[in-house]
Amino acid sequence: MKYVILIHSNPQPWGHPTNDYVAESKALPAEQRERMNREFDELLQQMQDDGELIGGQALGDPASSKLYRWADGQAFATDGPYSEAKEHLAGFFLIDVEGPARAEEIGLQFAGPGETVELRPVM
Repeated sequence: MKYVILIHSNPQPWGHPTNDYVAESKALPAEQRERMNREFDELLQQMQDDGELIGGQALGDPASSKLYRWADGQAFATDGPYSEAKEHLAGFFLIDVEGPARAEEIGLQFAGPGETVELRPVM
């Protein structure tokens, strides 16, 4: 089963890895941040070795995005992001796992301080 893991974050300034820029993560002791980074790298390597990690990408600053909408019978563009949003899509991973339980197990491991992780099945 394929799932996408969406990382929602609001680092200031925008940068990757987001945990280097998010206040909640930066407030942790350096040793804890280093351990968490190491564990995440190990998870990605394990998923790649097991064939579960299909791919993923970090996304650029949402201020550089364009939004395309439809009004009055035609499409038009505006600068992004949505003004009411506090968190923005920072990146995504596409995974292929045996089922929902494994996807949820992985999703929990992607969660980090100051970020929201969304797990959604691919149709």
